[in-house]
Amino acid sequence: MIARLGRAGRLAQRTLAGLDAPAKAAALHAAAAALRRAEPEILAANARDVAAGQANGLTAALLDRLRLDAGRLAGIAAAVDQVADLPDPVGAVIDANALPSGLAVSRVRVPIGLIGIVYESRPNVTADAAALCLRSGNAVLLRGGSEAVHSNRAIHAALVEGIVAAGVPAEAVQLLPTQDRAAVGAMLTAAGLIDMIVPRGGKSLVARVQADARVPVLAHLDGINHTYIHAAADPEMAVAIAHNAKLRRTGICGSMETLLLDAAFPGSLSVVARLLDDGCELRGDARAQALDPRIRPATAEDWDTEYLDAILSVAVVDGLDAALAHIAAHSSAHTDAIVTADPAVAERFLDEVDSAIVMVNASTQFADGGEFGLGAEIGIATGRLHARGPVALEGLTTYKWLVRGTGQVRS
Repeated sequence: MIARLGRAGRLAQRTLAGLDAPAKAAALHAAAAALRRAEPEILAANARDVAAGQANGLTAALLDRLRLDAGRLAGIAAAVDQVADLPDPVGAVIDANALPSGLAVSRVRVPIGLIGIVYESRPNVTADAAALCLRSGNAVLLRGGSEAVHSNRAIHAALVEGIVAAGVPAEAVQLLPTQDRAAVGAMLTAAGLIDMIVPRGGKSLVARVQADARVPVLAHLDGINHTYIHAAADPEMAVAIAHNAKLRRTGICGSMETLLLDAAFPGSLSVVARLLDDGCELRGDARAQALDPRIRPATAEDWDTEYLDAILSVAVVDGLDAALAHIAAHSSAHTDAIVTADPAVAERFLDEVDSAIVMVNASTQFADGGEFGLGAEIGIATGRLHARGPVALEGLTTYKWLVRGTGQVRS
């Protein structure tokens, strides 16, 4: 099955590669319109998935990721429209040089090919991934999680209806027709058919993909994100940023999981009290526990845990060096932030924290492709090769060398 779908996807990608930017944009606008028309079917399908998830004991965070309503679906369609209107990266010249030999050499962006997406409970990924891959000239093979199976099928059907009406082959956006885990294994070993795998989901899914894949993988594991409140932080800003970074949406990968409070910061009690008062469970070291009796003791495992829930680890540290050391030891290299009014401290933090996204005086909840002006994202990459941070259109391209000569031969 994977071989058949892979061959069909690669054939469709050749058609995509021949489409100009307006044609791809028109296909995506048609897909967004089809999503809006299919709202009743999509929401009914999602209701089935949510009911099954509740019956199966999914956590509140996972149910939040799964649940769609009219507003969220409108946002999904709007994101597809937004991707359609982004500049097309394909064909962009990265650099060009005239060599002493007389050869004219340039590098231009080209699609990667057929991209496999393996994801869990977020049905919006079906639309985001399809839009990003199509806009960047890639075909896509989607494998969503069983908890969102009905939602994914309804969204996929609408997307295909739209792109086919605009002249794009249906095989450019394929959804695996089975939830059999063996199909994922077949995708991961489909070297020569699938050009890149992107996992979107929990730690166990990503770890399995990275362990078993024989195809290049673009991924991150945990989002163990830190916010360090420096001694020179504005107290009101610190309260607002810490609260938003944790509690705006606890189930996203940009949520803060560890709060570091400088021992010399005078507003620590206000920061933790706001979080506790609004229902966040805090687990702290001894000095953090001394701030408020409601703070529970942290274990060694807490500093390396992605809660994706209203739970937060809190530590009191002795200055910037101690904060940097804690982050270096426990960060997953996703997103880390500092709150400070000292520009020199801010610049040092930016220089020395080795994460994909490093922030100053901003909530880690901004770790998102849409917030970075990239439109919908395929994911956050924490590796050091090819792409890092929010991966959108440019991250779904590679490049090739173009060499133009006038008859040169090499001596």
